[in-house]
Amino acid sequence: MLKSTFIHIPGVGYTTERKLWKNGIKDWWDFDGNLRIPDLSQHRINVMINELKESKQKLTNGDHSFFAARLPSKEMWRAYREFIDSAVFLDIETTGLSWERSDITLIGLYDGENVKTYVKGANMDEFVRDIKNFSMVITFNGARFDLPFIRAAFPQVKMDQIHIDLMYPLRRIGLSGGLKYIEKRVGIERSSEVKNFSGFDAVNLWYKYERGDDDALRLLVKYNAEDIKNLKMLMELAYGKLRELCFSEL
Repeated sequence: MLKSTFIHIPGVGYTTERKLWKNGIKDWWDFDGNLRIPDLSQHRINVMINELKESKQKLTNGDHSFFAARLPSKEMWRAYREFIDSAVFLDIETTGLSWERSDITLIGLYDGENVKTYVKGANMDEFVRDIKNFSMVITFNGARFDLPFIRAAFPQVKMDQIHIDLMYPLRRIGLSGGLKYIEKRVGIERSSEVKNFSGFDAVNLWYKYERGDDDALRLLVKYNAEDIKNLKMLMELAYGKLRELCFSEL
């Protein structure tokens, strides 16, 4: 979908992009200097050709920061397929809701195959190193919760990845509400051990662990891992539906 995107070009909005699609220009390679598009001057077409040449080069080089800076936040989902090999699903657990007064207790990363968990007081410092390996970060409500916490806790980390906050793409396909509610709506089942857990339970599990209950940490890690694994299924769903919507009614 990224290769069919034109709204990252300065001066190009949704109306122009849709006009291009309607005229059979479905990706960057369909766009050339011989085009004749209503209401688009030759000068503007030439400017767009140069911009798309740069876009192709940036994509070939895997320059995620170019697209992170150029794409509107609500359209970051369009880059998913092109950066899937360097994407990670992220979720944090905390002692509260305020990044100013609460601490991160656990961070989970899922690269689509493997889960790695970072625990406060154990291996949390490894997160600083590992997050740099990814070009795309996918969260649920991460723009308001996970990323502000991470930036406060790790000011040395440059979180410049393409960020897809799945809460918003899911809303656009009619799936509103919290993560657990959405999972149930689409038929995603959690394991019996953590099926009924909430964020409040996650806080309690951490405090139990601090009091010496190692099984509480095991359950917290399991709860977090199911969060990030389920994000992948929801991302695939949202991507497919939104792509369909883009090209419907053409």
